[in-house]
Amino acid sequence: MNEVFFQSTKFFALPLHKKMELFRNEKLRGYTPTLDQTLDPENQVQGDLKEGYYIGVEVPEDDPDAKKPFYGPNQWPSEDILPGWRQVMEQYHNEALRVSREIAKIIALTLDLDAGFFDKPEMLGEPLATLKLLHYEDKISDPARGIYGCGAHSDFGLINLLATDDVAGLQICKNKDARPRIWEDVAPLKGGFIINIGDLLERLSNDVFRSTLHRVVLDGQERYSVAFFADPKPECIVECLPSCTSDMNPPKYPPITCYAYMNQRYNDTHLGLNHIMDKK
Repeated sequence: MNEVFFQSTKFFALPLHKKMELFRNEKLRGYTPTLDQTLDPENQVQGDLKEGYYIGVEVPEDDPDAKKPFYGPNQWPSEDILPGWRQVMEQYHNEALRVSREIAKIIALTLDLDAGFFDKPEMLGEPLATLKLLHYEDKISDPARGIYGCGAHSDFGLINLLATDDVAGLQICKNKDARPRIWEDVAPLKGGFIINIGDLLERLSNDVFRSTLHRVVLDGQERYSVAFFADPKPECIVECLPSCTSDMNPPKYPPITCYAYMNQRYNDTHLGLNHIMDKK
């Protein structure tokens, strides 16, 4: 984990034009510059004050699966510029997926399912597993004016393993339906994981598990974090689990494929390249 943070800082220290050579592609692999993502468009006047880098499951270009949504080869910085960078990130990706599957076993048991329920191929057996490196600028957030390091949102998929440095900024809202919302600071947990529940687990569990509404409020310090999103295959149909419904508690959400839900959320929160350069 320490090596991932170290290598992350090295990448984000590169000149912008070098990072933009790896701008995210249609499979959402690569660099996302500052202001690229607006996670709370209703309350933000500009995009998030963060830059990121997406790394998914490596699928070679000649593999038939590379034609599927969200699958394909990753974009990697040149070995000449960042030697060993790819190897560090791939090792972390593998380990984070292993930990995610262990956590999913506990969740399955809580939902009265077999411990291996989420190990099925359409779930976390052959998942959409995405590592996202994050770097927040040394700016100051102003919620009253709609300026955030990261706008309020819940994660899109099943679970997110969030690793942070020792700089504060993360806030959660335990009751996202409350008005006004009450925000609480989450202390940095260097060396450990903060686990966020995602929207698809909320839908599967019929609100037994609620997705975690969270945001980042900056205080003028640079901040780094590493998020790992463990999500089902794109074609997985996400619908209420039998153990989470009854005559008195019918399903709250209609069935939807993982692809349809995730694609809509990505499109709602990411700008095109021309918009980004205009804002710059």
